[in-house]
Amino acid sequence: MIERYTSQEMLAIWSETRKLETWLTVELAVAEAQANLGIIPKKIYRQMKNKARINPRRAAEIEKTTNHDMIAFVSSTAESMGAAGRYLHFGLTSSDVVDTAQSLRLREASDLIDKQLQRLETVLTRQAKKYQQLVMIGRSHGVHAEPITLGLKLAVFLAQVRRQRIRFSRARRAVEVCKLSGAVGTYANQDPRVETRVSQRLELEPEVPATQVVSRDRHADYLCVLAQISGTLENIAVEIRHLHRSEVREVEEFFARGQKGSSAMPHKRNPILCERISGLARLQRGYALTALQNMSLWHERDISHSSVERIILPDATATLEYQCKLMTQVLEHMVVYPRNIQQNLHLTFGLIHSQQVLLALVNKGMSRDDAYRKVQTLAMKAWEKRIHFRELLRKDQEISKFLKSGDIQKCFDIQYHTKHIEKIFKRMGIGRVKARG
Repeated sequence: MIERYTSQEMLAIWSETRKLETWLTVELAVAEAQANLGIIPKKIYRQMKNKARINPRRAAEIEKTTNHDMIAFVSSTAESMGAAGRYLHFGLTSSDVVDTAQSLRLREASDLIDKQLQRLETVLTRQAKKYQQLVMIGRSHGVHAEPITLGLKLAVFLAQVRRQRIRFSRARRAVEVCKLSGAVGTYANQDPRVETRVSQRLELEPEVPATQVVSRDRHADYLCVLAQISGTLENIAVEIRHLHRSEVREVEEFFARGQKGSSAMPHKRNPILCERISGLARLQRGYALTALQNMSLWHERDISHSSVERIILPDATATLEYQCKLMTQVLEHMVVYPRNIQQNLHLTFGLIHSQQVLLALVNKGMSRDDAYRKVQTLAMKAWEKRIHFRELLRKDQEISKFLKSGDIQKCFDIQYHTKHIEKIFKRMGIGRVKARG
C-alpha cells in the first residue's frame, strides 16, 4: 500500500520494528510459562525479561550471513540477555513464533479496521435517517422502475455494512490463534501446557491440531471477508458514481475548494474517490485469491505462503482501512440535489406507475393477461409520443370500462410507494431523524 494513504497506526503495526517486538512478546510469554511449569529456572526468566532488547540493526547484520530472519532475531536478542539468552527460543521452531506473533499484529490491524467500520455504520445510519422520506426513482437494469427513497437506498447499504461487521468479527477471531507445537505439530520438544498458558496470556486461541504452521484456511477466510467488505464499499461507490453522472446528477461526490477535475476541462467535477474505492476493491479480490492459493502447502509445511503474506496481509488490511475512511468521507459530505431527483422522478411521463394501473384493472375484473397487454401498449405509446401515461389511460375506451377518472388518478399517488418505508426502518432499529428546532 502506498505509504501516504496508510494511517501511521497501520504503518507501525506492519513495520519491521513491530515485527521484532511481537516476536519478543511471544518469546517472553513462552519463557514465563516454561518458568512457571519448572521447565526453565524462574531466575533465568527474570533475567531474560529484564535484559531483553530488540536490536533491528544488529538483527539485519546477522541476517546477511544467516539468510534467516528468525535466527538473526534470536541471536541478536540473546546477546542482550547475557548467559540467560541460551534459553531464548527454548523448544520452539520459527513458525511457532512467527505465526503467533502474526496473530497479534492481525488483531491490532483488525482493531483499526473495525474502528473505521463503526464510523462508516454511524454515518450511513445518520444519512439514511436524514433522507428516509426523500422520494426518488428506483432503477433496475439502469432503467426507471418504481419510486423509492434515498434513505431506503442508503439503508440497504447500511444493512450490508452491518452484516460485514458480523462476518469480520468471526473471521478475525479465526486468525487470532497461538501455535507452539513445534516442528511438525507434535509438541515433541514443548509441553502442551506452555501453549495453553501462552494462549491465555496473549488472549489467543490455541491451534489444535497444527502442523509446523497455523492452517492457512484461517487466513484465506480472513482475506475473503476483507474482499467482501471491500465489495460492499465498491457497491456503494458504483451507485454514487451512477447518480453523479451529468444526465442524472441526483447525488454527487463532494468537490473541495481548490480541487481540480481535469487538466484540460475546467468544468469537470469527477467522482474520483468513489472510483478509487472501486479500483482498490479489485486489489482486495486479488489478495483473497492469493490467500486461497496459500492454503496448499507441502506436507507439514513449506514457505511458499510466507513471502506472499509479507505483502498481502499488510496491504490488504491497510487498503481496507483506507477504503473505509474514504467511503465514510464521501457519505458524510455527499451532495444531494432534491430538484434533480424530483425532475428525474417525472422523466418518463408517469410510466413508473404502470404496475398500479395493472393491479387496479385486475382488481376491477380484467384478466391479468389482457390488463398487462393493454397497459404495455399504452406505455409504449407514451414513450413514443411523449404523452403523459395518465392522459392516455383516461382517453382509452377499454380502460374506461374498468377505471373511472378518480381510480386512474389514485394510481399516480407517489405516497403509495413509500407507505411502508418507516416500517422497514423500524425493522432495522432506525428511527426517523428529529427535525432541528
